Amino acid sequence: MDWPIAEVARMSGVTARTLRHYDEIDLLAPARIGANGHRYYGEGQLLLLQQILVLRALGLGLEVIGRVLAEQIDEVEALRGHRLRLIAERDRLDTLAATVSRTIAELKQSRKDGIPMAINRPENLFDGIQPEQYQDSLRDFPEHAEQVAQRVAGMSPQDIESGQRERTAQMIRLAELMAEGHPADAGPVQTEIDGQYQALIALRPVSADEYREIGRSCVDNPAWRAAYEAIAPGLAAFQRDAIDAYAADRPA
Repeated sequence: MDWPIAEVARMSGVTARTLRHYDEIDLLAPARIGANGHRYYGEGQLLLLQQILVLRALGLGLEVIGRVLAEQIDEVEALRGHRLRLIAERDRLDTLAATVSRTIAELKQSRKDGIPMAINRPENLFDGIQPEQYQDSLRDFPEHAEQVAQRVAGMSPQDIESGQRERTAQMIRLAELMAEGHPADAGPVQTEIDGQYQALIALRPVSADEYREIGRSCVDNPAWRAAYEAIAPGLAAFQRDAIDAYAADRPA
C-alpha cells in the first residue's frame, strides 16, 4: 500500500516541504511518483522516515543521519540502538526538568526574601542542557537552520553558552507569565515573543507566516516540545499560541 505525501505528513507530523527536502538530498526518496507528479510512500519508506525522525530527535544533523542510514545493515539492530539512545535522552530530560524546577523554586524564594539568588554551584544551572538540541526546532526550516549553523560555527564556546542561557531564560520568563495567568496575546507575553522574533530576523528575513510555522513546530517537533514541557506543562502550546497571536498582527 502506498500513501500520498499529504497523508505521510499528517501521520508523521513532518511537513510536505520537509519530505520533499529529504528527497532532494537523497535521504528519503518516495516509493513512486504518480502521473500527477505527487509523491507516494510505501511501508519501507515509512520505516525509514521513523528512523530519520528518531535520529533527529536525538540531535543528529541530516548529513550525519545519511551516513548512519547508509552504514546500517539490520533494521532491528538499528532500532535497538535508537531505543537505547532514546532512553538516555529521556533520562536527560528528567534531569533538565529537575534543574529548571530547582531554579524556579530558588528564584521564587530569593524574590520572596528580597535578596539575590545565591548560586553555590553555577554548573548545576546547566544540568541536562545540550545547546545543539535547540537548533533541532528548525529542522522543518532548512534555510533558516543553515543560517543558524553558520552563526554558531563562528561563535566562541563562551558566546554559545551565553546564548543558551538567554534561550533558557526566555523559556522560563514565558513559563512565569503563563503561571501568572496571562493569556497568550497579553502585552507582557507579546513583548517576550517580539524579542524572540527580533533575534530570528537578525539572522535572515522571516515572514509572519514562517514565524507562525516555527511556533507550531514548538508543539509538532518532539524534541522542542519536550524541552518546553520539561520547564512547564503546557508551555509548548502557550509559546505556539503566543507566536500565532503575534503573527496575526503582522503582514504575511
